Amino acid sequence: MKNKNLKINLLFLMLCCGALCHSLHAFETRIVESVVKPEAIIWSSDTTGQYIVNPQHLLDSFSGQVSINNSRHNTLFRNSDGHTPSILLDFGKEIYGSVKIYTGLGRFHEALRMRVCMGESVSEAMSSVDIPDNPQNPTNEHSVRDFVMSLPWLGSAESGKSGFRFVRIDFIDAGKELPLIHVEARAFMRDLPQAGSFDCSDSRLTEIWNTGAYTVKLNMQDYVWDGIKRDRLVWLGDMHPEVMTIGNVWGDVDVVKKTLDFAKNDTPLPGWINDMSAYSLWWLIIQNDYHNYTGDTAYLREQLPYVRGLVDQIESCVASNGEEALSGQRFLDWPTSGKEAAIHSGLQSLTIMALNSAAEIGGKLADSNLSKNARKLADKMKKVHLDNDGNKQAAALAILSEQSQDVEKDAQTILKGGADGFSTFYGYYMLEALSKAGFNSEAQKIMSDYWGAMLDLGATTFWEDLDYNDVSKAGRIDSIVPEGVFDIHADGGAYCYKGLRLSLCHGWASGPTSWLTANVLGVRPIAPGCEVLEINPCLGELSWARGSFPTPRGLVEISVTKSASGKDVAEVKAPEGIVIINRTK
Repeated sequence: MKNKNLKINLLFLMLCCGALCHSLHAFETRIVESVVKPEAIIWSSDTTGQYIVNPQHLLDSFSGQVSINNSRHNTLFRNSDGHTPSILLDFGKEIYGSVKIYTGLGRFHEALRMRVCMGESVSEAMSSVDIPDNPQNPTNEHSVRDFVMSLPWLGSAESGKSGFRFVRIDFIDAGKELPLIHVEARAFMRDLPQAGSFDCSDSRLTEIWNTGAYTVKLNMQDYVWDGIKRDRLVWLGDMHPEVMTIGNVWGDVDVVKKTLDFAKNDTPLPGWINDMSAYSLWWLIIQNDYHNYTGDTAYLREQLPYVRGLVDQIESCVASNGEEALSGQRFLDWPTSGKEAAIHSGLQSLTIMALNSAAEIGGKLADSNLSKNARKLADKMKKVHLDNDGNKQAAALAILSEQSQDVEKDAQTILKGGADGFSTFYGYYMLEALSKAGFNSEAQKIMSDYWGAMLDLGATTFWEDLDYNDVSKAGRIDSIVPEGVFDIHADGGAYCYKGLRLSLCHGWASGPTSWLTANVLGVRPIAPGCEVLEINPCLGELSWARGSFPTPRGLVEISVTKSASGKDVAEVKAPEGIVIINRTK
């Protein structure tokens, strides 16, 4: 009987361990709320102390509970003599959340009104949606960020959520006064410990890696969004750089599958995801890349019917000579809009990349027909070589799809003008293409110039778009732009992101985070679930780099230095069960 009970207990322990290992395979995360207090007052409508009394109290710590005693230590707003008291607060960094305002004992017991304007930049927080035909284009689209809030006597009120760093408050009830105890932000973010890391001899590149990771973490809300102010939607092209960042920083996170499933279920075939043929292609590529990072074969198998149908649909849009003729909205990224030759060339390459992913999926799932059909169609398309029209996006995709007829020439197309012509979305693929062509040092320089320019202008997250030609003449986003200086948020932008509608926290801009891990540390999974990792670093102009990389079996730690002969040498520590192919040894 004792032996029987021992066997039962051992079996139970094994089952529990198996369940634990399975639960650790993907982070099952929840969104948590935290309080952020303002760090500074950037601007005030009153410098006399007559209309705003004791403004410094707004920067004090606060318990979160209104009382009669703490209401004696407040900031008093007086709306009189035609003066509307207003203050602009800085919360230190971009967050996704709400604004909560606490009021004290006042002479007026009725609800009083405060206008609240959230902004990702100072200019946005100082804007108004009430100005007709405002050329700066502030909006309340997707999230309401400019509104009037009714505040109770001796209580609190909280706004809805948006993406912001700055908040302007205006007390708008004429002839009244309002005591404020505190103004705080309530930030919402996934309770997700960071596993991957990166540090190097160039602190600017380290900051770029961390900023890309933070940008994506903010966008992992109900789903993986593209932006936290605008659009707060699931866009599958935007999602590929985000999934790559998630794989390199956190590994397997449950919201990725939730988002991919939403896109699939929201778009029954023969529809194109987001009405864009390219975004269905990105869905295929994401599925394959996600499996390489996570090894979740059960999930991949669930996608098989849709993958098969999507490959058939793609085949119906390929001409007899192998040239793509994809229907739906034909889109790479916004800066290529209207450039038909570049779009045609880019879609040809992107379709081949998607078919290669589908073929790999077929191999992983032992679906020989899927693999055969996808490879046959890809081989047919590879016989067609289209002119990229000197376009950086199309040139990058040609290199990555191995369609380039002259890799050196296409790399020079990307390098021409340095960061000029880069975009925050396809800049990732330009960097990857440069690495594949052997231009790692040049890619580092462009990354430092382009993504670093956002940091130089006050960014704490990466933006939906940056026209590099605007950088040298632009004012910072974290201060009031002087008269006559170009306002990069209010005066810039194009297409759907003109002026202040531009998102300053956009997940598709996080590509450098993945690029630095994959190319400087040199870590790439070459078998599903990171069971086999290739380590092939390239320090370029750096003297050292180190970091960690998450796998389903635990963290891999990498340290790269230059030997006396100038060779990059990697030292690697990996969990048991991970095969390391160290190309520096």
